[in-house]
Amino acid sequence: MSEVKSSSEEEQFHLPAADSFFQRWRLIKDQWVRYGVVAGGLGVIGAVVLIFFYLLYVVLPLFYAAESAFVDHYEVPGKNLGETAFLAMEEQNEVAVRFTKNGQVIFFKVQDGEVLKTETLAAPEQAEIISYAQGSLNKGVIAFGLSNGQVLVTKHDYKISYPNDVRVITPHLEYPLGEQPLTLDPQGRSLQALAIRVDEDQSTLAAKTADGQVVMSSFIREESLFDDEEGFERTDAVLEAAGDEIDFILLDKDQRNLYLADAAGTLTFVDVGDKGRPVIKHKQQALPLNETITSLEFLNGELSLLVGSSSGTVSQWTLVRDEQNRSGLQMIRSFKVSDSAIAKISAEQRRKGFVAIDDKNLLGIYHSTAERELIKEKIADHAPVALALSPRANAFLVEAADHKIHFWEVDNEHPEVSMSSIWKEVWYESYPKPDYIWQSSSASNDFEPKMSLTPLVFGTLKAAFYAMLVAIPLALMGAIYTAYFMAPSMRQLVKPTIEIMEALPTVILGFLAGLWLAPFVEENLVGIFSLLMIVPLAVIVFAYFWQYAPKQIRHKIPEGWDAAVLVPVIILGACLAFALSGGIEAVFFNGDMRVWMQNEFGIGYDQRNSLVVGLAMGFAVIPTIFSIAEDAIFSVPKHLTTGSLALGATPWQTMVKVVLLTASPGIFSAVMIGFGRAVGETMIVLMATGNTPVMDLSIFQGMRTLSANIAVEMPESEVDSTHYRVLFLAALVLFMFTFVFNTLAELVRQNLRQKYSSL
Repeated sequence: MSEVKSSSEEEQFHLPAADSFFQRWRLIKDQWVRYGVVAGGLGVIGAVVLIFFYLLYVVLPLFYAAESAFVDHYEVPGKNLGETAFLAMEEQNEVAVRFTKNGQVIFFKVQDGEVLKTETLAAPEQAEIISYAQGSLNKGVIAFGLSNGQVLVTKHDYKISYPNDVRVITPHLEYPLGEQPLTLDPQGRSLQALAIRVDEDQSTLAAKTADGQVVMSSFIREESLFDDEEGFERTDAVLEAAGDEIDFILLDKDQRNLYLADAAGTLTFVDVGDKGRPVIKHKQQALPLNETITSLEFLNGELSLLVGSSSGTVSQWTLVRDEQNRSGLQMIRSFKVSDSAIAKISAEQRRKGFVAIDDKNLLGIYHSTAERELIKEKIADHAPVALALSPRANAFLVEAADHKIHFWEVDNEHPEVSMSSIWKEVWYESYPKPDYIWQSSSASNDFEPKMSLTPLVFGTLKAAFYAMLVAIPLALMGAIYTAYFMAPSMRQLVKPTIEIMEALPTVILGFLAGLWLAPFVEENLVGIFSLLMIVPLAVIVFAYFWQYAPKQIRHKIPEGWDAAVLVPVIILGACLAFALSGGIEAVFFNGDMRVWMQNEFGIGYDQRNSLVVGLAMGFAVIPTIFSIAEDAIFSVPKHLTTGSLALGATPWQTMVKVVLLTASPGIFSAVMIGFGRAVGETMIVLMATGNTPVMDLSIFQGMRTLSANIAVEMPESEVDSTHYRVLFLAALVLFMFTFVFNTLAELVRQNLRQKYSSL
């Protein structure tokens, strides 16, 4: 017996050599698959982490603090040639120029102050320079008002050459309106304040005379048809009502708006579009009565004034139209530099930034739109005499009262971006009020970038909301019926058909939505809304009469094939809705629902709107939600449903109380995955909307989403520019939104699974 037992045990526990080999090989394959799955999972996690850090790497420079570095200081070049009236430097930060109050022009090296060239302005010997004015920031035009009522206009320019591959900058003076001074005031009164603009076809000069009049002359270039000589048509005007307290005069680049200011704080806006008849349009007290204006300059673009006060504040004023369409000056923001008076203001030539320095040489660099204080530095111990900002805004010169020029370099790459400019309402130039606006680029350097991500986030959520509003009811109800009530043979046809819808390229759906669906919805707007009422009503009416149909007819429909009977009912109901839409529109909406909405409620209609996006993107999301939800419902153990039915519950009670609760984690996952698909969708919203970044809840208005904005603007953005990095910031926001939302969704799903796992 013992021998028999040992033999059977040997047969039981000792496998043949071949079976042992296959067993070991299977274990090896299991380990390989296990390692492969782990490696794949870690690879996915690593890829996601790398994407996050790469986006962060590109975005972080937007929020780096600006830096300034002292380079050197030296004696004022040509100090014996007179006091400085105006100081400037060229684009390469190699050559600067100093205009003196007695008509001398000294070009010198920025690095060490070495004098390169000295010239004398062609001013009359018997006349003195009383005032000066700078033309457009980027043209280098300087005008000098003389004591005899004349104006001398000059321009400092720089020629660049490369002998022996070495850059050489040669400075020189030009006289765009001729070397001889122009007589602005025929009475010969001294010009106390001056403004000038010089263009190719037209030039305008305005000045305040010694007795308080404001005189203006405009020169329009004329070309003869019969010879090559050019002439000027001159128009003179006198603004009598200006007052004798005028201390500052500014003329904008379009030569249409003239701004006057006195030290007491009164700003006056004068319309000089008609050069022969200037008209005072608006007066505004810009400062409290106990403060004075100490400096007045244009911001880049010349749509705004920078007003420096005796209290150390720089305020920004711009023309804003009121409800009666009248233009008036409005302060839109202010910057506190110090408690001392502002001595000099210099605006950047290519951005909406500026430099302000007080009379104690505390200098601040600011960006107006972003409302950022970027740098604040103590430059010297003596009061400032002149300030020059580089055209690239990467360096500046300050001349102090101790006859020293201080040279500083600036690293300030992305001043346009701040948390307030991205997420809050911003009051942009010429706008009637603060608003959320995305308008990132223009062909002009004068443009004020508007980079608010708020309307893009709003558009993303709006598109996803309307898509889910269409997709969730249809997908979930279809999944419930297909998984629980439908016959298996019919389910084998319906489920693959719906799932194959997901294979349709979204670019095709977007193309169809933009070129076919949008015009169709516009022409049949009443029919679309009639569908929501007539089709459900038709189904209810059919179901009511179906229960009274003869049993022979009802019993011919196999169990679980009831939905097939409703297909013709739905088609007929849809046809009826569109057939009746014309009469409904004529009776209730005066023949045109869109015009009626506009007249009655002020609701506009955009052809490519949220309704079109909801229908098209909802169609794209339905297969995802349907497939996952249907699998979750179908996977509910049968003993739960049969037990519920055996206890007397109806099929619907079993569905609501047992099946849906058990399948709730899967259903919730289906909805979240569908929502993530809608949030990240690009091509449909790109082609089916007007891509206008507006914040309007109306279903009849379009939007612009984060993903569509990235797809549209990334190809045209300059690498490493502010625009480029803000687009990456939009991608990071989209990434973080989906990551956080999916993480929360997973936590909810796990909670639901744990809660209903005992069923």
